[in-house]
Amino acid sequence: MAKQMGFYIIAGRCVECHACEVACKELNNVALGIHWRKVQNHWDGEFPNPTNINMSSACMHCRKPACLEVCPTHAITKRAEDGIVVVNQSECIGCRACGSACPYGVPQYGHDSKMQKCNLCLERLENGKEPVCVSTCPGEALGFGPVEEFAKSAAGKLAVRLEGDTKPSFFVVGSSIGPKPEVFIDTFFKRL
Repeated sequence: MAKQMGFYIIAGRCVECHACEVACKELNNVALGIHWRKVQNHWDGEFPNPTNINMSSACMHCRKPACLEVCPTHAITKRAEDGIVVVNQSECIGCRACGSACPYGVPQYGHDSKMQKCNLCLERLENGKEPVCVSTCPGEALGFGPVEEFAKSAAGKLAVRLEGDTKPSFFVVGSSIGPKPEVFIDTFFKRL
């Protein structure tokens, strides 16, 4: 694979406005009740030291996507040139094996029962534009690009890559996630 594209979020900048969710739904004509991108609020800890963070998440475009491994029709593929995980709706049979396999709750199912999810706004990327969630975020909390660049720039900073067997392409940057950000990240994503 030439490079692996992914998302990052700067913790503390997300104000839970849901603009990224709305822009994604509008651009992709996503039906009500289905979320390719989700904004959630998480409280942790106890008085006098509670923590609160808003998190916007979508498909993690994993290096080893569990959804791809279990798809019986090979409707899910991973692009060699950028690592984006895509779904061919005409090949999907709606078996929902991908939903059971994904540790992040990403696969969504429309009225036709076929799987759908974020494709990192592939058409926009091919036209030199950012994913709509990134360009819409008023707090500039979301970003995207080659994961390798995030890893290099994260050196010496408080940045955490979401870990897991699927090797998700998602980073959280910022000090507002507490003294042990890896614990917070693991806890947050296990709730999804």
